[in-house]
Amino acid sequence: MKAQDKLNKKNGEGKFICVGLDTDIEKIPQHLNSLNNPIVEFNRQIIENTAEFAASYKINFAFYEKDGNRGLENLLETISLIPDDVLTIADAKRGDIGNTSQMYAKAVFDHFKFDSVTVNPYMGKDSVDPFISFSDKMIFILALTSNAGSEDFEKLKLDDGSYLFQEVIAKVNQWNKLNNCGIVFGATKIEELKENINLIGNLPLLIPGVGAQGGSIEEVVSALNSANRNDYLVNISRGIIYKSKEKDFALAAKNEIKGYNNLVHSILKN
Repeated sequence: MKAQDKLNKKNGEGKFICVGLDTDIEKIPQHLNSLNNPIVEFNRQIIENTAEFAASYKINFAFYEKDGNRGLENLLETISLIPDDVLTIADAKRGDIGNTSQMYAKAVFDHFKFDSVTVNPYMGKDSVDPFISFSDKMIFILALTSNAGSEDFEKLKLDDGSYLFQEVIAKVNQWNKLNNCGIVFGATKIEELKENINLIGNLPLLIPGVGAQGGSIEEVVSALNSANRNDYLVNISRGIIYKSKEKDFALAAKNEIKGYNNLVHSILKN
């Protein structure tokens, strides 16, 4: 199934929550540390208990790459645990000169078998093209992020009075010839999201920053609902997977994502 079809199917079922599997050995329940592979076991239980309610899973490469070969093996094993009909996102934020991006794209899509990837566009179109050429995949391109440092570059004003992130969104719309591009837009930038919804056009949205970073899921969903948008993913990592540090951690994660789904549905009915 194409990545876009997976997203459309889950959104059509009223599922908009992306579970971030940014698994940190220092934060998982201590009782798992006696196992041969605590990271994979933690991920397995989280996935088994949330897959029915999740629209996607986002895996941040940094949390796995730091452990070298073992970490990459954990990454591959984790991906294999995710049901085929649930979108997988490689949160790698890749972007380099064309031939290097081609290798990054092959790694993410051919080796790790992800459905989609996050890409940094600041080296220009030729650095993004190798990812976009995978027509059955989705490319989420950074536009305006949740971190405080987004002010340094993403919100620089251009000569025409617009912001750099707005130029990025305009370019992504131009690049989206295969209808497989989306953008990353931080949940903490809710006013900018409202102001730029028309500029975003038909680009699906990956929205991180809810919870620990200060973004409000109520504000995000309300803004998108008012704009008649139903093609988005709201990423929540720590707020779901670390809801409990006890033996009930997986059940706690299940109850938390169910609660988020119920909250989203209550907003969509209004």
